[in-house]
Amino acid sequence: MKLITVDESVVNAIVEYYAQGSEEAHAEGNRMFLRYLLMIERSIKARVAYVFCDAHGDSQAEYLNPRNYISTPAKQAGVNRLISTLSQLATRPTDYPYINHHQNVHHNVPLWVLINAVTFGSVSKMFGFLTQNLQSRICRKYPLNIRQMDQILSVLTKYRNACAHGERLFSYTTRDDIPDLPIHAKLGITKRGNQYVYGKHDLFAVVIAFRCLLPSDAFLAFKQELSKEIDRFSKNCSS
Repeated sequence: MKLITVDESVVNAIVEYYAQGSEEAHAEGNRMFLRYLLMIERSIKARVAYVFCDAHGDSQAEYLNPRNYISTPAKQAGVNRLISTLSQLATRPTDYPYINHHQNVHHNVPLWVLINAVTFGSVSKMFGFLTQNLQSRICRKYPLNIRQMDQILSVLTKYRNACAHGERLFSYTTRDDIPDLPIHAKLGITKRGNQYVYGKHDLFAVVIAFRCLLPSDAFLAFKQELSKEIDRFSKNCSS
């Protein structure tokens, strides 16, 4: 089955299968999606740290400086919360030996050291608070503009947490959406009015995000794994 051609019957079939599936099936589905979500998380973290340090240097004072973020009144409270979170990691004893080493030996924790201990949610917020120039540089690695990246990261953060906490992923939805992308139209997804029925705040939105953010070989591996799940469903239906 070609995964990147989908219709409502396939989407409904996957949801139905997992709605009736065993706890083991749910857990396996979560593990599969979490593997690729973590791959994206690592990629985004590395890109954010690289671009920020390239622009501002390695001093921890730079990512703790509110002047290095968007300074609009609407964002100020969020920027302050982010800086407080980063400051706690950078200046207090942690469970991460590599951070403690930089604290005690170098008296400085560069962002490229700190970033792996920062949650995906905080990194996503950090992206949204960076200046437009840095946001554009981060997005150059991916086929997305700033607004698209910001929306997709918001949805992926919630799915990453849902995976980690054992939510029933195949029936989980978010209140916010990923943006309308060319792939939505290419797939011929049904619209209700001006809104796509699938691929906005559901699991298929995560599949679309994977298509944008994963390297080609990783997305191919993901497609093969998910195709096996679809085929298993088809066999169960016909038996």
